[in-house]
Amino acid sequence: MEYTQKLIYQSNYWYNDGLQKAKIRDLSGAITSLKKSLQFNSENIAARNLLGLVYYGRGEVGEALVEWILSKNIHPQDNIAGYYIQKIQESPADLDIINQSIRKYNQSLIYCGQGGEDLAIIQLKQVVSSCPSFLRAYQLLALLYLHTEQYSLARQVLKEANKLDTTNELTLRYMHELAQSRRRRRENGEKPEDKPRKKPQTVTYSIGNETIIQPASAIMKENTSRTTIMNILIGLGVGIAFMWFLIMPAVNKSTSTKTNKQVAAFSDKIAEEEAQIAALKTELESYRAVSEETENAQQTAASTKDSYEIVIEMYSHYLNDDISDSAMVEQILKVNPEALGALGRERYDEMKGTLFPRYSETLYYTARENFDVANYAEAAANLTMLMQIDAGYDDGNAMFLLARAYEASGDADNAAQWKERVEKDYPNVDTSQASEDNSDDYEAYDYDYDDDYYDEEYE
Repeated sequence: MEYTQKLIYQSNYWYNDGLQKAKIRDLSGAITSLKKSLQFNSENIAARNLLGLVYYGRGEVGEALVEWILSKNIHPQDNIAGYYIQKIQESPADLDIINQSIRKYNQSLIYCGQGGEDLAIIQLKQVVSSCPSFLRAYQLLALLYLHTEQYSLARQVLKEANKLDTTNELTLRYMHELAQSRRRRRENGEKPEDKPRKKPQTVTYSIGNETIIQPASAIMKENTSRTTIMNILIGLGVGIAFMWFLIMPAVNKSTSTKTNKQVAAFSDKIAEEEAQIAALKTELESYRAVSEETENAQQTAASTKDSYEIVIEMYSHYLNDDISDSAMVEQILKVNPEALGALGRERYDEMKGTLFPRYSETLYYTARENFDVANYAEAAANLTMLMQIDAGYDDGNAMFLLARAYEASGDADNAAQWKERVEKDYPNVDTSQASEDNSDDYEAYDYDYDDDYYDEEYE
C-alpha cells in the first residue's frame, strides 16, 4: 500500500506540473509532464483529460480524441471527457474542416517531397487560415519560407507558432536558424531582407493621355514615319497569317485542354474523397481497437475478481462441510482457473479433486435412476451437469446415456449430436443398443455401487 501511495503521489505531482505549464502555453512541457503522470498512474483521469486538451490546443484533434476515449472507457460515469467528445461530435462542419486541413497538410508533405514548394505553401496557407491552432502546419510553412529565402514571412509564421507553444523545440530551432541566417547575411555585406525579386519583364510609359505597356526587351523608339508604316504593314501581314494558320488550331486545342482539365479536376476530387474515406475508416478502426482492448481488460479483471471470491467462499464451506456438493460444484464451475494465482489455483485444484469425482458419481447414479423410471428430462439435466464436470465419465457410457435420454424424450437433434460424439471419441461404447427397450439397456450399464454410501447421502 505504501508503494501504491507513492505512485499516486508521483502521478499527482507531474499532473500539477503539467497543469502549470499548460497555463503559460508551454504545451510541449505540459505533454511531457502529463505523460509522466500517466506512467505512474494510467487511471489518472484528470491527467488524461488535460493531455487531451493540450493536444487539442495544438490542433492535434485525433490525439485528443484518443485520450478522451480512453478516459471515458476507464471511468464512464461523471467524466468530463464525455462532454469534450460530445462537443466535437455536435459540430460536423468543424470536424470536416479539421479533416480537410489534415488532408491538405499531408498533401503539402507530398509536394515538398516532389520539389513543389510553391504548391505546398499555397496548401499550408489555407490550412493555417481554417485551423489557426494547427501548430505543425505553421512549422512546415515556416520551414518552406526559410528554404525559399522568404525570411520576413518565415519570421511572422514562427511568431504565431511560438504563441501557440512557447517552448516547442522545433519552433525554437527554426527561430534560431532564422537568426543565424540573418547574421550570416550581415557578415557577407548583404541586406537582411528577403530574396531579391526578379526584375520586371515589362516597361510602362505614357504617350499623351494613353498609357503604353511593352516588354522591356521590345522597347523601340519610332522616330520616323517610314518605320511606323513598315511596322503597320508587317503587323497586318503577321495578323492575317496568324488568323489563318494559328487561330483555328488554337481554338480546337483550347477546347481539348479545357476538357482535359475538367477530367483531371474530377479525378483529383474523386481521389481526395477516397483518401478521406480511407483516413476516416483507419481512424474509426483505431478507436474501436482501443475500446475493445479496454473492454477486454475490464472483463479479465472482473473475471479474476469473481474467481477469487468464489474460491475463497467455497473453500470455507469446503473446510466446514456446511453446504451440499451440488451447490459447491455449481459455484466452482464458474471459476476461471487461468485467472488464479498459485495459492488460489492450489485451493481450486484441492476442491475439484475431491468434489468432482464424488459428485460425478452421484449425478450418474441419479441419472440412471431417473432414466429407469422414464424421467428422461431430469436424467438429461443431471447428465448435462456431469458433462460439464467430466465429459468422458465411465469411458463414454455417461455421454451415451445422455444421448439415449434425449432420444427417449423426443429430442432427436441433441440425441444425434451426442451419439455422434460418442462414436467419434469413444468407439468402444456399443451404440447399437440405443434403439432397444430401456429396461434391456439398463442391464448393459450395471455397476457395483456402494449402497451404504448412497443410503447415507440421500437419507
